[in-house]
Amino acid sequence: MARVTVEDCLENVDNRFQLVMISTQRARQLARGSRDALLPWENDKPTVMALREIAEGLVDASVLDEPIEAPVRVRPESEPGIAIEE
Repeated sequence: MARVTVEDCLENVDNRFQLVMISTQRARQLARGSRDALLPWENDKPTVMALREIAEGLVDASVLDEPIEAPVRVRPESEPGIAIEE
């Protein structure tokens, strides 16, 4: 796992404040499963993965316009004879 620095990311993002906004949005997307990673995970946390993607130029400010929500997951049907109360 290569170390990611702010300077690596700033080559692709205008300033540090925008970097914070972009990396936060992307990390939330990855953590919630609403978007797939664009690089191999290599045992990274979503925040590190987001910074790696930004440093590689794979993610830019357009990510701010995308939703964070995870896709709707279908609940498995309950087994017969078991009542589920909600």
